[in-house]
Amino acid sequence: MSGPGASVMSRHAIEFLRIAYLDGPNIWTYRSVIEAWVDIGDLEDCPSNTLPGLYERLTRWLPGLIEHRCGVGERGGFLLRLREGTWPAHILEHVTIELQNLAGMQVGFGKARETPERAIYKVAVRTRNEQVGRAALRAGRDLLMAAIEDTPFDVAGTVARLHDLADRACLGPSTACIVDGAASRKIPSIRLTDGNLVQLGYGARQRRIWTAETDLTGAIAEGIASDKDLTKRLLKSCGVPVPEGRIAESPDDAWEAAEDIGLPVAVKPVDGNHGRGISLDLNTREEVEQAYQLALPEGSEVMVERYVRGNEHRLLVVGSRVVAAARGEAAWVVGDGRSTIVELIDSQINSDPRRGTTEDYPLNRILIDEDPAVGLELARQGCAPDTVPQAEQSILIQRNGNVAFDVTHTLHPSVAETAVLAARVVGLDIAGIDLVAEDISRPLDEQGGCIVEVNAGPGLLMHLKPATGEPQPVGRAIADHLFPGAESGRIPIIGISGSQGTTSIAHLVAHLMALSGKRTSLACRDGLYLGQRQVKTGNCANWRMGRQQLMNRGVDAAVFEHDAQSILSEGYAYDRCLVGLVTDMQIDPGLAEYYIREPEHMHTVMRTQVDVILSEGTAVLPAADPAVVELAPLCDGAVLFYALEADLPVIVAHRAQGGRALFLRDNQIVIASGSNETTIFDLAALPPVASGIPPLQALPVLAAVGVALALDISPDLIRAGIESFALRVSLANPGNA
Repeated sequence: MSGPGASVMSRHAIEFLRIAYLDGPNIWTYRSVIEAWVDIGDLEDCPSNTLPGLYERLTRWLPGLIEHRCGVGERGGFLLRLREGTWPAHILEHVTIELQNLAGMQVGFGKARETPERAIYKVAVRTRNEQVGRAALRAGRDLLMAAIEDTPFDVAGTVARLHDLADRACLGPSTACIVDGAASRKIPSIRLTDGNLVQLGYGARQRRIWTAETDLTGAIAEGIASDKDLTKRLLKSCGVPVPEGRIAESPDDAWEAAEDIGLPVAVKPVDGNHGRGISLDLNTREEVEQAYQLALPEGSEVMVERYVRGNEHRLLVVGSRVVAAARGEAAWVVGDGRSTIVELIDSQINSDPRRGTTEDYPLNRILIDEDPAVGLELARQGCAPDTVPQAEQSILIQRNGNVAFDVTHTLHPSVAETAVLAARVVGLDIAGIDLVAEDISRPLDEQGGCIVEVNAGPGLLMHLKPATGEPQPVGRAIADHLFPGAESGRIPIIGISGSQGTTSIAHLVAHLMALSGKRTSLACRDGLYLGQRQVKTGNCANWRMGRQQLMNRGVDAAVFEHDAQSILSEGYAYDRCLVGLVTDMQIDPGLAEYYIREPEHMHTVMRTQVDVILSEGTAVLPAADPAVVELAPLCDGAVLFYALEADLPVIVAHRAQGGRALFLRDNQIVIASGSNETTIFDLAALPPVASGIPPLQALPVLAAVGVALALDISPDLIRAGIESFALRVSLANPGNA
């Protein structure tokens, strides 16, 4: 790399040579990244401290860069590097990170590394969404070039476009909080659509969520919850307090119902949601009939019911407990003798920084033109939007809504029990219980409180970002509900990486796992298999086929074959594995395209298989390969070495420390744990096609047996598996007999 003395540029540009999305663990990090190969041209001769005004423009456009610690490890670390002199690829990394953060998609990881070719770098930046990550990367390049060349750049417009893209492309806040809650328990997730359908866990142990609905949420229960009249009748039959009411067929019938029930009443759509079309505390025929017309477009039918005095509350029931509670507050304005009601709403209500039009805000802005209920409320007070109230005159703007004030810790146990009972009666595993009461710290029967609605798929934002009070860990509560106790949602995953015999090893491992009683899938270079059935031919040792295994509810265990190229170009389809096997670090000539040309480069690639092993898992490594042996200290779990010889120094030292090793002695496979030895199998006992198997063929067998032992498959079952596998190969290839 050239020093800061160069000052003349003949090619003033940053060009992308390649952009890839690595959706899973990769050579950079455990999480998904955008990887870009960039050519900075003659900017290679121009570190940041040689570019006049660059520091000032970047810090003015992106003041949040002060928070980037970079390699310095402290706030302002990146700006220190920028001031002292760093190269454009490194700056691009940080600009891309900051643009994503400004777009509302918080990330922090990034790396920029030189390649052996002058001016060409690899830049990797963490992203939570491929679309947003790619857009931020390209916008980052344009912003950086504008800063270098001292040309205008629309930072605000760029951030707004990225923010809009993130809103459209990323998970909604309710779904995201559940995914984050699962991640806090190390439960993996897979996004199944561009929307909010997400799989938590793998294979047969997975659960699915769709916002706050789960695959435990029954269709019948959801249908009941959408019918408010049916819900009330069921709740009443089980002793849950509900307001009396009935469905009205017309405005006249609504008034007749109101007279039968007794004033005041509430009018609402039977199957509406989000509080739309609801009118409360109605006392006259005109109010009831107007409320009927307001409710009718919001649902299939209209209900009239007794008005219950008190504050609106939303209780979130997850499983068998209430995990959060929020209270609503009516919205008022106070006149000043000069301003209209619309102006007062804007100055006294909508000016609240907690109010907005997106899910980033706990409270909604009140827009009279979009909410007919506000107009009806004003009319009941003899007002219109352009009315100028007298000084100190209070005007009620909105009775319901604004349920965003956390009161979880004030909830009376009997109120919580009633809410849980209501969810159970309807049949929902997750429910939003709407109740009206003066004070939920007191029993409902003391104050005439009632449950007015039971909602499937409740919104979680009011509990995540309350207007006042503490946010509640509702995402973690839902994850705990779906995966009780120590359940992790994981199936045994075996990753096999290398270039020597990996396909044969993968087949034998899959066979041994299937014999142990697990429905096993295999993605390898000669196809995709479910048990012994090949469901796809061709090379399936790739990310897409791997994900198909993990999404299959009929899979109890999965085996993956990887080579260096797939690791570099795609990353892993899984986040962690129970067993990782690395057979070798042989460099394929085709890897030169990825700038993998030296042994130390292969170390960076193949270590990823060891890096992703769970702490309760095992790395299975060949003791005769010094380069692979160097990976052992990187494993968070145990290490099992295998070799054709028992007296290799690596095995001797490993056994002396109580470790496990697998080796051949007199053609017999022996497993040793410390000083204890157990003979597993005599290779001479194999069927004729494999009789006298030479050492190069014995090594893959040892590797597969090592994986089986790491999975706690018994020696007797391993012995039977090797024999039956050899027989299966013989029958499949009769010409070899």
